[in-house]
Amino acid sequence: MKVLVTDPIADAGLERLRDAGHEVETAYDVEGEALLSAVSDANALIVRSGTEVTDEVFEAATELVIVGRAGIGVDNIDIEAATEHGVIVANAPEGNVRAAAEHTVAMAFATVRSIPQAHIRLRDGEWAKSEFVGTELNGKTLGIVGLGRVGQEVAKRLDSLGMELVVYDPYISQERAAQFNAELVGELEECLERADVVTVHTPLLPETRGMIGAEELELLEGGYLVNCARGGIVDEEALAAAVEDGTLAGAAIDVFETEPVPADSTLLSVDDVVVTPHLGASTEAAQENVAVDTAKQVLAAFRGEPVANALNAPSIDEAAFDRVRPYLDIAETAGKIAVQLLEGRITDVEIVYEGEIADEDVEVVTASALKGVFEPLEWQVNAVSAPRLADERGIDVTESKRRKADDFRSLVTVTVGNGETSISVCGTLFADDDPRIVRIDGFRVDAIPYGHMLVVRNRDEPGVLGLIGTALGDAGVNIAGMFNARQTHGGEAITVYNLDHPIPESVHEELLADDRITEVNEIVLDNTESRRDAD
Repeated sequence: MKVLVTDPIADAGLERLRDAGHEVETAYDVEGEALLSAVSDANALIVRSGTEVTDEVFEAATELVIVGRAGIGVDNIDIEAATEHGVIVANAPEGNVRAAAEHTVAMAFATVRSIPQAHIRLRDGEWAKSEFVGTELNGKTLGIVGLGRVGQEVAKRLDSLGMELVVYDPYISQERAAQFNAELVGELEECLERADVVTVHTPLLPETRGMIGAEELELLEGGYLVNCARGGIVDEEALAAAVEDGTLAGAAIDVFETEPVPADSTLLSVDDVVVTPHLGASTEAAQENVAVDTAKQVLAAFRGEPVANALNAPSIDEAAFDRVRPYLDIAETAGKIAVQLLEGRITDVEIVYEGEIADEDVEVVTASALKGVFEPLEWQVNAVSAPRLADERGIDVTESKRRKADDFRSLVTVTVGNGETSISVCGTLFADDDPRIVRIDGFRVDAIPYGHMLVVRNRDEPGVLGLIGTALGDAGVNIAGMFNARQTHGGEAITVYNLDHPIPESVHEELLADDRITEVNEIVLDNTESRRDAD
């Protein structure tokens, strides 16, 4: 596999990929047509904040499996377009959390104690001791806008310094905030009004762009603002003006709307604004951590495993994945069989987990089931795009769990419906992870899911099985396995055959010509051309 790296990352990550046998190509600072050309045959793309990964990039990268962001922010990646193209987007949120939190604390101290300004004056030969009377953080109120990973680490550190913590984050509960000895408030304005120092830790999203402007800064009168999150969240012109006219006592900014920051930025000309060139994650440990974490996720994607920090695909803890891994194929196969047995347009899909599997995180299994349902319809689909595809096509997807599974330790049932009727297929694992299809539309079977399967519905009468076997034998199609099931004597029966070869059309016609046989379906499970035949 080929991995294209367009922004510099630590060698430890590159070596992890090379050691796994993959080709790693570095092409730093490429953009425009050069980027489209470079990514055209790449299976993975690794970026930081310097590369814009747009819809145009995904259109050009037809072999792309994953985009790995070596860091937290993904505002430079069009996740919507990635999902449409079935490409995983993953970030590395843990590797630089401590570094970003420590830099935030350092910037808070720098602005409230005027450390850079005093340094410059002393370097210029001035002993300006009396001009720099700082503010102690102990006993002051810290306003945290966004209590995500970095916000939490900042909270821990500044709480230990004796600060009161007030948090604005519409996505967390009061209980969660209380775990960090913080009070959750319902409005940004209240957070700003009550705080002496405000630190920003939200992603850059349409709803957060410009969320702190002139009106909001007035609420922080006499206080300090620190932004080590993303440029564009704080209105830079408004911030410079607020510090310049004394509305704010100072500010510390590590991130800018345009990077590198233009030389004529007003933030650079205000004495009481401390600025650093996006250094939040710039420690040796952080750079190595995010590089290795990103490489691990690329390797997981190449192996077809869930990616731990995928932002647009199901993810699962590595330890838990080993327990659900065998059920990925079972769910996908059950979906493939069910959809090939159903006539008409699909309107709904239900996945039911029973027994031990119901105790697990099954999001990745559900995605595999949807992939299995959609693949025989010749829809371009994978586990990334399947949930979105269902939503776009108006297909209702439901998932449910039951703690008990009759007769089996675990059971996965995929049911597809067309608004009038539905077909259910159940799969499980026997000893040594041996996959089996054990029910089709309520009939108990024992089918090994591989290759070509023939599913025949017929009246339970003598001679039918002989007719089917003879027709297959005359056509040179070998039967590898067979299971016959009925619900009542003389009623409807289902026979499932595992076959070594596809079935000629003449066999379909011959079987359907017998009035004892009501339906003949050939199920294809090996990605060869599928066919849905019925009476």
